[in-house]
Amino acid sequence: MKLTKAVLIEAVYRKHENLTQRQATEAVESLLRLAKDALIDGNKLLLSGFGKFSIQDKKPRRGRNPQTGDDLILESRRIVTFKSSGKLRKIVNG
Repeated sequence: MKLTKAVLIEAVYRKHENLTQRQATEAVESLLRLAKDALIDGNKLLLSGFGKFSIQDKKPRRGRNPQTGDDLILESRRIVTFKSSGKLRKIVNG
């Protein structure tokens, strides 16, 4: 099973009977928007008991096109990294 945004919204809606479907959608969308904004600004996102998301800057580097074998330069970029918490690792690994 995949945990999609729609499944997450439905789970929030079912778990909190005082919320409407629209309110559950807004709550999940708000959380995701806050998380994206924090990462875009270069901040770390720490979810206690789950893990830490952070941004890492990658320098330009040499690469190779696997189809043609031509050398090329891969531009610098930012990537999102995730490090799970010890609690989550322990639960996942049994």
